[in-house]
Amino acid sequence: MADDDIPSFVEQIQRLFPRIMRYLEEEATRELIGLEVTPAQMNALVVLYEPKNLPMGELAELLGLTESAATRLVDRLLRMNLVRRERDESDRRVVRVRLSSYGRQLADLVFQRRQAQFTRVAERLTAAERQELVRGLNALLTVFSEIEHEARRTDLPLADS
Repeated sequence: MADDDIPSFVEQIQRLFPRIMRYLEEEATRELIGLEVTPAQMNALVVLYEPKNLPMGELAELLGLTESAATRLVDRLLRMNLVRRERDESDRRVVRVRLSSYGRQLADLVFQRRQAQFTRVAERLTAAERQELVRGLNALLTVFSEIEHEARRTDLPLADS
């Protein structure tokens, strides 16, 4: 993309993203109908789905929360019987979090709902459009990651000279 195309790109993105985000938020709300969990709680269950258990600090980072906010979230999930908390066997200072069997069932249900929704979307796109969309979303995530990495690097305190 030429530099003179950037203003047009920015204008298009500013027009498209609010509509896309509204759609995704509505879908997330539909996914949770009848499940009695909030989107933030479900996000934690999804993050905990693949790894068998995560240290609290890593969970907080993956959720984009402070460790204290992640702890409060895990406390609520624990009271709902959706997660288990345990001390790390090799380092008792480390607290690990994993899904309970009920939490895993709930996450499975949401994954099934998401799969059905994305299948409906995929059926309306050509193979080329699907490939292009995935390529574009991967590029976007790469840029987001780079920007986040640069922001972290600039937030680091300077070493004493």
